Amino acid sequence: MTDSAGDGLTRLAPRRDSDLARGMKRAWRSLVAARWPVLALAILIAVVVVAIFGPAMSPLDPNRQNIMLRLAEPGAAGPRGATFWLGSDALGRDVLSRLLYGARISLLVGFAAIAVGGTIGIVAGLVSGYFGGWTDDVIMRLGDIQLAFPFILLAIMFLIVLGPGVMNLILVLGIGQWVTYARITRAQTLSLREKEFVEAARALGDGTAAIIFRTILPNIVAPLTVIASFNVASVILAEAALSFLGLGVPPSVPTWGSMLAESRDTLIANKWWLATFPGLAIVVTVLSFNILGDWLRDFLDPRLKERG
Repeated sequence: MTDSAGDGLTRLAPRRDSDLARGMKRAWRSLVAARWPVLALAILIAVVVVAIFGPAMSPLDPNRQNIMLRLAEPGAAGPRGATFWLGSDALGRDVLSRLLYGARISLLVGFAAIAVGGTIGIVAGLVSGYFGGWTDDVIMRLGDIQLAFPFILLAIMFLIVLGPGVMNLILVLGIGQWVTYARITRAQTLSLREKEFVEAARALGDGTAAIIFRTILPNIVAPLTVIASFNVASVILAEAALSFLGLGVPPSVPTWGSMLAESRDTLIANKWWLATFPGLAIVVTVLSFNILGDWLRDFLDPRLKERG
């Protein structure tokens, strides 16, 4: 009896592996067929590599000032035989080095804020959709109250109170995202809580927590993944906007948004590189996330899976 059960488990393992391999092959074929998502994925991988190894790749100290070499044009000679490949800013700091360091802050804030907001929103949406009643009313009304205020004004207010800092920025941006995840999770939970497989889990004696997190949650991961891919782009833009206003991170920490803010006073002098390179970094990164999110939405659509 034991041997036959073991043989059955052994026979099931290759099937799971083959299903995973087929899924990965299908995803790759879809990615290649769409073309643009391949380029977007390559760009995002490059940005992640830059964010991780930015200090090692940086030719100069991003905060080292040299007033004698301020506003040097791209390709100009820098200190100790170095080169300002993307020019220098008004304080003589290397734009390329600051751009490389800025990628780390932008991605850190983007992914961490989505993790915070997604966790709060998913848990709130699962509880709201599964239990309903007054619990649902309280959670949804809290979401409605938050949506009644412009997010940028709320973020400015909280950052003025809390002060600038990476952790404060992540917390504020994360809390600003939870309503989106809560609403989508609630809608999906409402449609699944009376399904046969959920009733079967109840009949087998599974507790409430097990049903919510082990039965319902795995079945709503696809739409949440798509929303997260789009939200990373919106959070990066929000971080750039708040840093542009001087409310993001301390001035000593280089970010793409703060680099844009610092370029305002020098645009009149036609120092185009100060705004062009951080602006391009933000545009290309956000566009890549949006393109990849658009592909994910199509790929995870069950109707398109049936056609494929």
